[in-house]
Amino acid sequence: MIDWFVNTLRTYPEIAIFLSLALGYYFGSFTYKGLGLGAVTATLVAAVIIGQIGITISPPLKATFFLMFLFAIGYGVGPQFVRGIAKDGIPQALFAVVVCVFCLGAPFIAAKIAGYDVGSALGLYAGSQTISASMGLGTDAINRLGLAPEEAKRLLDAMPVAYAVTYIFGTVGSAIVLALIGPALLGIDLEAECKRYEAEQGGKKEVGGAGTAWHHYELRAYRVREGGPVVGKTAREAESLIPEQRVFIERIRRGSKIEDATADTVIQAGDVVAVAGRREVLVSLIGHAAEEVDDRELLAVPVEGVDVLVTTKEANGKTLAELAQWPSSRGVFLRRIARGATATEIPILPNTQIHRGDILTIVGRTQDTAAAAKALGVADRPSDVADVAFIGAAITIGALIGALVYKVGDVPFTLSTSGGALISGLFFGWLRSVRPKFGRIPTSTVWFMNSVGLNVFIAVVGISSGPGFVAGLQQLGFSLFLWGIFATTVPLVLAMYVGKYVFRFHPAILLGCCSGARTTTASLGMINDRAKSQIPGLGYTVTYAVGNTLLTIWGMVLVMMMT
Repeated sequence: MIDWFVNTLRTYPEIAIFLSLALGYYFGSFTYKGLGLGAVTATLVAAVIIGQIGITISPPLKATFFLMFLFAIGYGVGPQFVRGIAKDGIPQALFAVVVCVFCLGAPFIAAKIAGYDVGSALGLYAGSQTISASMGLGTDAINRLGLAPEEAKRLLDAMPVAYAVTYIFGTVGSAIVLALIGPALLGIDLEAECKRYEAEQGGKKEVGGAGTAWHHYELRAYRVREGGPVVGKTAREAESLIPEQRVFIERIRRGSKIEDATADTVIQAGDVVAVAGRREVLVSLIGHAAEEVDDRELLAVPVEGVDVLVTTKEANGKTLAELAQWPSSRGVFLRRIARGATATEIPILPNTQIHRGDILTIVGRTQDTAAAAKALGVADRPSDVADVAFIGAAITIGALIGALVYKVGDVPFTLSTSGGALISGLFFGWLRSVRPKFGRIPTSTVWFMNSVGLNVFIAVVGISSGPGFVAGLQQLGFSLFLWGIFATTVPLVLAMYVGKYVFRFHPAILLGCCSGARTTTASLGMINDRAKSQIPGLGYTVTYAVGNTLLTIWGMVLVMMMT
């Protein structure tokens, strides 16, 4: 039975790949206090074990899935990457560049001192910086060195060994350094700094504060009494009687007639008005001073929650307080802001700026959300259909450009097909954020291309290098793990001090900037948990977009530096 199973995997290597994915995603899902191996490392370990039986896989399969992965990475971070290098995100983008240089320099120095070969150095870099994608570009660079096939294979086999040994501390250590050690090194009270930042941005914790007026709401009906404060006033004037609150008179029953209320509708005694607002506002403020009516017909209005992709120039860069004054915002409440490829949740504060590419979850009557969506961009309604023609053409264009070789003297330079796919993703991801009529890729599809594309690549690498993994680990030894600690820790410590004293970031977002530049999502989660706030996420998205791009490209650069 065992012989049959082994021979079947050797005969049909595609089964071995799917088995690696199944084991990797299953065991990678286990976490302890938010930390775990993750799907990538678990898939690599599973593939290495399976690869011990000796399985040969066609090389084009690995390249195909890696191109798909890189394009998805670029597509997801494109809007934030372009904004970061073009406008108000420049300080954060420059900071990310500096941190990425630290992240390249530390593993390079470690590899030189330890005397590692190119493959081990590349694995040390990829694992300590938790940037699996860099191994793909590094692999391309090694294959272009003109080495003998046996020597190239030896270097490529060493790469996943070093990656697997250094990745664990690269993940866990990053979270510990930034979330636990970082505040002590910087001498800051992270929770207090986040509260101070919220206050500076107009946020308040008490009921009815301006920062809390943007959350989910209810619709309730109240009868207008003779001589009441709203009699004779327009709906807009009546709504302004509760300062700093987003409450709207949506409908009015006058006698037996029901009509939609506009901003200029005059309220009369005896009217029954349907008022939308945050629950505690309706219950605590209005409810105590008005007679509530159970009018099912009046309250039977179509309501929806919809995601809106921000694309309009008019909305780009505006604060929530400014957007609240737009006529199209009347009757609409904001529930969530998601930004970037990792859908980082952004705090909802009056001074929070909205940018192209953000996803806003708004709720309200159907006609109100439709008007708001038109002013902000386009409604990103759930769909399973992806523009596959666009995906294929965009990857083709990028790969063709990347395949070109430019010579400076006698030295050839090329992006490689992998680098071209990444750049193509960045461009078309940004273009989609400003011209949303084409190129739709549902979030679930982007995730599949990103996660499965990378893990198929990793599975092929692990299966192919499996026979040499154990020997390589015995050769490199425990010292590799220690060098991984060095390569992980030094850039993060330098990043914190540079961010504080050179770029002078607010302490509330500084650690988020460091997490983004190092693309370590695990540490951001721990930082937010320690801060008891989502504020650090404001520093994550631009730095993540720049860091994810440069750290991936550094895989190719490191090979050039080592040779």
